[in-house]
Amino acid sequence: MREVNPQPPGVPRAARYGLFWKSPKSARKGRQGFLPDFCGLPMVLSVIVTAQLMAVVFALYVAESPQGVMNELGFNSLFILWLGLASALVLCLFRPLWRRLSPLPAGVLAWLALLGVALLVCHVAALKLAPLFPQLDQSWFYVRTLGIVAIVGALMLRYLHMHHRWRQQVEAEAEARLQAMQARIRPHFLFNSMNTLAELTRTDAEKAERVVEDLADLYRVALSDGGKAYTLGDELDLAEGYLRIEKLRLGERLRVEWALEEVPRELAMPGLVLQPLLENAVYHGVEPSTEGGWIGVAVREERGGIVVTLRNTLPRTGAKRRQGNRMALENTRERLLAFFGGRASLDAGERDGHYWVELRIPKK
Repeated sequence: MREVNPQPPGVPRAARYGLFWKSPKSARKGRQGFLPDFCGLPMVLSVIVTAQLMAVVFALYVAESPQGVMNELGFNSLFILWLGLASALVLCLFRPLWRRLSPLPAGVLAWLALLGVALLVCHVAALKLAPLFPQLDQSWFYVRTLGIVAIVGALMLRYLHMHHRWRQQVEAEAEARLQAMQARIRPHFLFNSMNTLAELTRTDAEKAERVVEDLADLYRVALSDGGKAYTLGDELDLAEGYLRIEKLRLGERLRVEWALEEVPRELAMPGLVLQPLLENAVYHGVEPSTEGGWIGVAVREERGGIVVTLRNTLPRTGAKRRQGNRMALENTRERLLAFFGGRASLDAGERDGHYWVELRIPKK
């Protein structure tokens, strides 16, 4: 029989199931700082686009004629691009320093660094570009550039700090919702699983061992502190184990169909995403139905991402349905948005007598 999440050698057999032993907590993420990663290509492209837009704005404001716009745009475009790229380079090189400092010292030092870069770029521009633009007043050029960089730099750093605090708040709320979801795994599921386990220990020891493994995996995630990184493969294994337990309990009343294409199972994602949705499918779709029901899990790869579709049958018309508060759906949607920065989505609804949930997860 395969080992599910095998533990280090030498750990007792019962401990390997996670009943009396917990893996060490994963190291917490270090302080990230409020400044984004200026070393990355997306940020560099943003700097280039912003620099060119600012050059156009300055040229339109200063010039008094269409010909003047072209003259101003030529100089401003080149100079602001130099200034933007040089500033991004400095912020990139000193990123380890910004991450070690608290926001106020990091912001002040970053602001001073921007002024230093502006002074250096002004000096280079005065040497290299002044012959091409004889009308340039170098003294006023220095004063004007430093003033603009001081104001724009302060506004930019303030915006980045506020955006960072907003992201921290969103992540904190998502973590709190995860903890609430971890605490709400229905007690009756555990009690029913224990009853199933008690019966299997007398009739089928191998299945009883598998139930212990699946329960250990499920509650290891449910009781974790959220610091561990999870993957799509982890979530699919956890979902498979959960449905195996429910299949043993419900027997022929629960039918499960898997349609898993070849997808990158190492794709990072938040933990405990699929299990609460499948628990809803069992609780609201299969258990209330006298003839049982069907659950389908499909995973496919689309351009730019992975699509996970969960479907389940609903009780017949007229049958009493259990009321839900949609907490699992809303929590999962918000955690996906927070984890993937708004690039993931979750849609749900009834269609053709089935309830379906579709998750779209970006690859990067």
